[in-house]
Amino acid sequence: MSKRRPTPDRATETPSVPKAQRKAPKHAPSPPAAPAQGGVWDEHPFQSLDRGAMATIAPFTAGLSPHAMFDAWADWAMHLARAPGRQLELIERARINALKLARYGTETMLGRAPEKPFTAKPWDTRWQHEGWERLPFGLWQQQFLAVHDWWDAATADLRGLRRQNAQRTGFIARQLLDTVSPANFPLANPEILEQSARCGGRNWIEGAAHFSEDAMRTLTQEHKPIPAEFALGEHLACTPGRVVWRNDIMELIQYAPQTDKVQAEPVLIIPAWIMKYYVLDLSPHNSLINWLVGQGYTVFCISWCNPTAAQADLSLEDYRRRGIMAALDVVTTIVPDVKVHVNGYCLGGTLLAVAVAKMARDHDDRLASVTLMAAQVDFAEAGELLLFLDESQVAFLEDLMWSRGYLDRPQMAGAFAAIRSEDLIWSRAVDRYFLGRPDLPSDLGVWNGDTTRMPARMHSEYLRGIFLENRITAGRFAVEDRVIALKDIDVPMFVIGTETDHIAPWRSVYKTALFTDCDLHFLLTKGGHNGGILSEPGHKGRHYRIGHRPAGENYRGPDSWLAMHKPQPGSWWPEWGDWLLSHSSGTTTPPQMGAPEAGYPPLDPAPGTYIHQT
Repeated sequence: MSKRRPTPDRATETPSVPKAQRKAPKHAPSPPAAPAQGGVWDEHPFQSLDRGAMATIAPFTAGLSPHAMFDAWADWAMHLARAPGRQLELIERARINALKLARYGTETMLGRAPEKPFTAKPWDTRWQHEGWERLPFGLWQQQFLAVHDWWDAATADLRGLRRQNAQRTGFIARQLLDTVSPANFPLANPEILEQSARCGGRNWIEGAAHFSEDAMRTLTQEHKPIPAEFALGEHLACTPGRVVWRNDIMELIQYAPQTDKVQAEPVLIIPAWIMKYYVLDLSPHNSLINWLVGQGYTVFCISWCNPTAAQADLSLEDYRRRGIMAALDVVTTIVPDVKVHVNGYCLGGTLLAVAVAKMARDHDDRLASVTLMAAQVDFAEAGELLLFLDESQVAFLEDLMWSRGYLDRPQMAGAFAAIRSEDLIWSRAVDRYFLGRPDLPSDLGVWNGDTTRMPARMHSEYLRGIFLENRITAGRFAVEDRVIALKDIDVPMFVIGTETDHIAPWRSVYKTALFTDCDLHFLLTKGGHNGGILSEPGHKGRHYRIGHRPAGENYRGPDSWLAMHKPQPGSWWPEWGDWLLSHSSGTTTPPQMGAPEAGYPPLDPAPGTYIHQT
């Protein structure tokens, strides 16, 4: 492999160098990073045989390590076998649950309306039909939920049992139980029986067509086309702008001004590379980017590529240096002599935190503020995604990626769907195959189906270094051979968590306050990982809480913080807009589109070309 010429990284420049003498990156794609020596991708004959064998198994287990599953069950079973107290407790719970069911069934048959002893999870939408209130359907539902309740107790924490194994065992038990839910069987589901009677069985014909279509797409791995009514660049991702920089990793989009005057400081948005950026630029009414441009800001956003096997060796450092830092170089060239507001979402926020800490370490003072949206910097309490990660699981995924060069869409989509399988898998299957209902497209649903791949090397580095080993907050994450520390960050921060986030739980997101000393606002908004961020003004039923931690103030735990801050109705966007305004220096005339004289001419119209990669 030829030696790669490094792209200039202005974070490594000495602050005393005049801006005019700083070199901007050349406007040409850079080749992928060379693989590091001694890493997990080195090939040895015997190891290659082992890895090939595991890669062959992986597609049949949906990317889940069989050893990790067996280990969890064995650990749980052995600890339960030597815990007579827990065994007696479970016997007693089974007896009490049976009595509750008997009482409920008896009172219902006598014509009364007793309160149901067992309730489903808030996100479990399988039982919303009124038929589940009648016998025998209501009793079948309660029997199913009673067994769920017993397994939740059986897999609760047990002295000596690894918590992850307890949670993993409970997760697997729930997945198995959900396969025999009465909601999945036509003769046991009142909604299916009612729909069949209403339309004379037409729902079965339509459901069979839906099943055939989905099965064919699964077998061929064909990417579902985006409906014409949600065409990218016309109905979604349609905020006007131009691509002003492109390399092999990303396109940088500059959005056209919508006001006569703009704030002097531009905003650079770094989305996650696990998703396409246009979750932040959906329909015009709920586009965060469109709203921000309308507030009088010059907005730039990265659109990551959808990597192929040829880009397997892209690393986290490539994404930081040739993604975030290269974009910052372009922004400060197009809008010179002012600082930049940076905003990172999800994994983009995690890597942004690393980049900002590195800039602080090297005295690069080009930032006006940092916003992290649903982004974690500490992964000790990373929620239900931890169920899928241990050494065995990461090695298994590495072997799968080793054979392909990337982690494909089905593995990632399947992991996220399994966490909320009641709603994302089973309810959808019943609606689509038994009720004959088509998926009703929505802007967020279209985006959610427009998935991306993950380069093998980068994803391995992320899973091991950041997620599994939690190096960022452990003081063991090095950038350019030197450890970075979040406590070095001295620019104001605005951190956003969402109440029902199962990907980046808000208490984990909140821990940014534990590992930083800068001036920090934390905002907690209603909704999940994506829906909570898409909380435009006028969105019904929204609320948020916000608190301020001045620089150097003592840390306050998340539960204490929650008790101190009452919900405020409405969208959090204006609150963030006011905060950005308070850290801006005033208005000026909009900058030109790109900087042709500096090698950044306007290229394709937004949303660019990488967004269309499948």
